[in-house]
Amino acid sequence: MFMCVGQSTHSRSKISDSPGPGSVTVQVLHQLTVCVRPQLHLIALNSPQTGNMRGIRGADFLCFQQARAVGLKGTFRAFLSSKLQDLYTIVRRSDRDNFHIVNLKDQVLFNSWESIFGDNASKIRENVPIYSFDGRDILRDSAWPEKMVWHGSSTKGHRQSDHYCETWRAGERALSGLAASLQQGGVLLQQTSSSCSNAYIVLCIENASTSHSKK
Repeated sequence: MFMCVGQSTHSRSKISDSPGPGSVTVQVLHQLTVCVRPQLHLIALNSPQTGNMRGIRGADFLCFQQARAVGLKGTFRAFLSSKLQDLYTIVRRSDRDNFHIVNLKDQVLFNSWESIFGDNASKIRENVPIYSFDGRDILRDSAWPEKMVWHGSSTKGHRQSDHYCETWRAGERALSGLAASLQQGGVLLQQTSSSCSNAYIVLCIENASTSHSKK
């Protein structure tokens, strides 16, 4: 599915029935149609978080708040599974196959939401950074010393009830959540069990196609 926008361009040409000075200038209107594949943004929170994010609502609120702060109009949700939510279902069914997943600067990270999941999951495109809402490259910036992403999900995006830090309300060392390393292969749903006391990257996904631009 593509969105097509018509753009008008003007050109001027000279038409003459016979050689000589009696030529006539005619303005011609050309209609150019540009088709753009729609997209959903994947952006990191501005600081790492332990497993205690005040629940999935707390994490979602941080995504909402930080998106609004930089003028993004879309609805953003935390890239997390929880008690009543599978990560895979956050994006609407109609948008899962047809929308590019892009970073803050609209560079393509994944061809689609669907491509992130499953045994043959796609890797993040080479040399395309994931940015935080305030514009930092999370792999290069020292604010995220651990290049790990919380997700609490199976490779297919299903909730893992023993591995989401008590529904993202616990930061104790003895409890665990599933995370993925951004430095090992670039697959977002690697299955690494980590202590909930660790402060890791939290991603936010634009979960509907209502926004494609800033204010």
